[in-house]
Amino acid sequence: MKLWTCFSPVCISLLLLAGCAAETAEETPGQAAAPEEAAARLEARIADGAETGELLLAGEDGRLYALSVRETPVTLDGSEAAGTDLRDGMRVTVCHSGSIQETYPARFGAVSALEAESGGTEDRCGLYLRVLEDLWNTDSGLNDGITQMGMDLSQVTDLTQGEKAAVIWRFGENRGLAPIQGTFDELAEAGYIDREHLVWKDGVLFTLSGSAEEGFDAEKWRSGTGAYFFTNCIAKAEDSGAWDYAVGAEAVS
Repeated sequence: MKLWTCFSPVCISLLLLAGCAAETAEETPGQAAAPEEAAARLEARIADGAETGELLLAGEDGRLYALSVRETPVTLDGSEAAGTDLRDGMRVTVCHSGSIQETYPARFGAVSALEAESGGTEDRCGLYLRVLEDLWNTDSGLNDGITQMGMDLSQVTDLTQGEKAAVIWRFGENRGLAPIQGTFDELAEAGYIDREHLVWKDGVLFTLSGSAEEGFDAEKWRSGTGAYFFTNCIAKAEDSGAWDYAVGAEAVS
């Protein structure tokens, strides 16, 4: 009896601890221990590259990102999917470690998953890239021999900063040129454009303004007597999220 009286509080405490541990395990079945640092999540839109799996992402933070999804787990609308199921213009969430490589476009240190949504797919970047491509191929003599290319999308009202950056980067990459962002006045101030003689000897300035819904203009300019314009352009979105457009009028300077 004396032994029981002496050790019973210890025994009771051990039993209570065991019971609490068992009860806790029952409350959280199958849950893993919380990681020391939660994974980061980045909201973005696929600006280009869905067909190849080498994505150009316009981040909602205004930054431009590049991501290969060839070995990245992908879900689409909550279900397991493949990179080939992605489409330009889709909204995505990149689940990553939080480490960002300071390249341009920026790259993620480690990506654990890509979550995509089909709802709200809207490929405005694809629309403006097509317009710029068409403008490049029209009166192509204006482009001959250029080693520099200016881009001014400051007056486009239906693209985010990240989407503008994506259009500028991809168009320049397709041409093998590093785009120089700026308005006519800014590029003249920087010494690229000869304001006195109204000429850019080594380059061409591409300018877009307006919006898909309300109409937009596109222009490439090399000199006061060397420019081409698409004006009063109208665009229409298809069910797939892609856009088509028509030029209202064309003009030459």
